[in-house]
Amino acid sequence: ARSVPLEASIDKRSPSKGWHRRGYLPHLDIPNRIQGITFRLCDSVPTKVISRWRHELSRTDDREVHSKLQKKISDYEDTGKGACWLRDDANATIVADALTHSHGIRYDLLEWCVMPNHVHVLVRIHEGHATGQIVGSWKNFSARRINRIIGRSGRFWAPDYHDRLIRDPDHLARARRYIRWNPVMAGLCDAPEDWRWSSAWETPSDNGPRDSSRA
Repeated sequence: ARSVPLEASIDKRSPSKGWHRRGYLPHLDIPNRIQGITFRLCDSVPTKVISRWRHELSRTDDREVHSKLQKKISDYEDTGKGACWLRDDANATIVADALTHSHGIRYDLLEWCVMPNHVHVLVRIHEGHATGQIVGSWKNFSARRINRIIGRSGRFWAPDYHDRLIRDPDHLARARRYIRWNPVMAGLCDAPEDWRWSSAWETPSDNGPRDSSRA
C-alpha cells in the first residue's frame, strides 16, 4: 500500500499527530480517514504473556512481527480470560453509551462491538479532533462509572490501544465483517444481530464470516 502523505493530510493547527507512540504501540492519527481501533481490559491479556510473545517473535527475521503479535493478542482476548467485567449488561451498556455519545459530532461510528474483555470500533475521526483524545474519553468515562458500580479502584483498561488505517474498500469490508462476527466466532451468540452491545444489533447484515481472520 502507498504511504499516506501526512504533510498534505494534517493541518499544522490540528490536534492530529500523524505517526506517534503513546505506549509500546505506534499510532497513525489522521482526520477524516477510517480506522479500526481495539482496546481491552487491564487483565484480558497478561503483560508477561505479551512480553513472551514479543520476545519470541523478535528472534525471527519477519517484517510482519507487529501484525503477528496483534493476531496473538486478538485470539487470546476471544478466549475470555480475565474478569470480563463487560459481560455484565450494565457495564457493557456504559461502554456502548460512551462510544455512541459523540457519534456524528466528533466522529462517525461505522461499526462497533463491546466484547466481554475488549472493544472493537471502526471510526472516522472528524477534523479538529485527535484519535488518542477520543479513545481516552471513551476509556476514562467508562472506567470511572464501572469502577464505581463494581466497587473497585485503580486501572480498568489496559494502557494504550491498537489502531489500523483502513486502506481500501476491500479492507473496509473485511474489517466490518470481523467486528460484526467477533461475538459469533467467540461463541457468544449465533448471529451478529443477536449481540446487543454492537452496531449489528440495530443494523443487521446478511454478510457471513467469509474471512474470519483479523482485518
